[in-house]
Parts: sequence; structure tokens; C-alpha cells
Amino acid sequence: MQIIIDADACPVNDIVISFARTNAIPCIMVSDMNHVLKSDYATVYTVDKGRDSADFKIMKLAQKGDIVVTQDYGLASLLISKSVYAIHPSGKIYDSDSMDLMLYERFMAQKARNEGKRTKNMSKRTKQDNLTFKTAFEQLVTKVMTK
Repeated sequence: MQIIIDADACPVNDIVISFARTNAIPCIMVSDMNHVLKSDYATVYTVDKGRDSADFKIMKLAQKGDIVVTQDYGLASLLISKSVYAIHPSGKIYDSDSMDLMLYERFMAQKARNEGKRTKNMSKRTKQDNLTFKTAFEQLVTKVMTK
């Protein structure tokens, strides 16, 4: 098992890397050239800044039983089909039961933005958000490691 972070604008990089280091779990960060990332623990892959280039790299790296941290619902749906676990930085664990609804909601929000309508802005991340993620993430890793 390894942990892969879709690291472009991911607010929980430090939490994930700290946990991975403490538990000696291999960790990979993937980002495009617009983000310069460094880590003294995780392996860092920097890919072209083309659309979805980080997602393609993650799909290539991810194997059955790995865990990927991503905000991208589309990427998460592809990962689930490969028996890869995916978790959102909010702590929501993606699963096939909820994926269709999530993708539909994403589509409708994009459609509204394309029509010039405003969609809900993200609220500022709080310490409680980080704690919620950390708890869910640790539970997911424990579940995967005991399988």
C-alpha cells in the first residue's frame, strides 16, 4: 500500500505526509508545473501543466489497495474502478454508491457556471476541518492495512 496525494492545491498535504512518515508508509505527491512542491519524505512527481496531466500520472501510479487523497470527483470515480481507495480533503471517503450523484452535482454546477450563474463559494478551511480529515484518513488507512 502507498498513499498518493493529488497535491495541486491540496490543503492536507502536511497531515498526510506526517502520518505516512510516522507509520513508514510510502507516500507520493503529484502536481503540475504551476505548483513547486518539496518533501523530505514523500516522492514528488511534477508533470506538465496540461489539463488532467496530474490525474493521468496518478492513474498510472495507483494500484489496487492504494489510497489517493483528491478533491477531483472524476479522478476518484476512475480510481474506485481500479479498487483504489479515494478520500476527499474534507474526510469524505468516495465510494461507488455515492459517485453518480456527486458527478451529476459537479456537472450541474459547471453547467450553471457556464451560463454565468454563481455557485456556492468554498468556505475557509478550519482546524476542525483538518481534524475531521485526519480522523477519517487514519480510519481509512487502518481499514486498508487490516485487509
